[in-house]
Amino acid sequence: MNIALLGYGRMGKEIEKMALSREHTIVHKIKGNITEYDFTNVDVAIDFSIPTAAFENITHCIQQQIPVISGTTGWLEKYEEVVQLCKEKNGAFIYASNFSLGVNIFFEMNSYLAKMMSQLEDYKVNIEEIHHTKKLDAPSGTAITLAEGVIQHTNYTNWKLDTVENEDEIPIVAKRIPEVPGTHKINYTSTIDSISIKHEAHNRQGFALGAVVAAEWLQGKKGVYSMKDVLNI
Repeated sequence: MNIALLGYGRMGKEIEKMALSREHTIVHKIKGNITEYDFTNVDVAIDFSIPTAAFENITHCIQQQIPVISGTTGWLEKYEEVVQLCKEKNGAFIYASNFSLGVNIFFEMNSYLAKMMSQLEDYKVNIEEIHHTKKLDAPSGTAITLAEGVIQHTNYTNWKLDTVENEDEIPIVAKRIPEVPGTHKINYTSTIDSISIKHEAHNRQGFALGAVVAAEWLQGKKGVYSMKDVLNI
């Protein structure tokens, strides 16, 4: 595949290494204005830019009939606009708050545990996420996805960063520590005991691999997909 990297920070560079190891070609490394680049020979775009650039990057690709993968968080108030545009243009798009194959299995574990805990009112849930100090948004998109997975299967209705005001809100604690790729932990606590599940990334290779695998999977397809489709889970 000929890949355009939208954003060339830490993740962009890690994706480049992973793509090259899988015998793909990087044709663009875009940091600035995406409209200045020629997408004629691009097979797929992978967006790990910044929240303020993601929407323009994604919509430009869809309008150019370029399949696009996005792992940028912090722009999702415009997600439905992207979905609608993708349908209108018969494009191809995958967004994931986290492309790690392990994290996407962790999402499924989280949903399954939430179903089991839904009838046990003595247990209260909280989520903790830890990332490197250069991460721009808090809480992480992954933590929000985990909270949404709990909400879907329980009586919780919302999440809040740090301090909650109501019992139907899930508290998310976001910590920033140098050189931490990403750790997420879900805790269910009662007066009797605690139950926790945790995912800890050792490096960024898992995120890069998942993004490239998703890009490979999207080739020849039309529509809006998720990592559940990619992994058939």
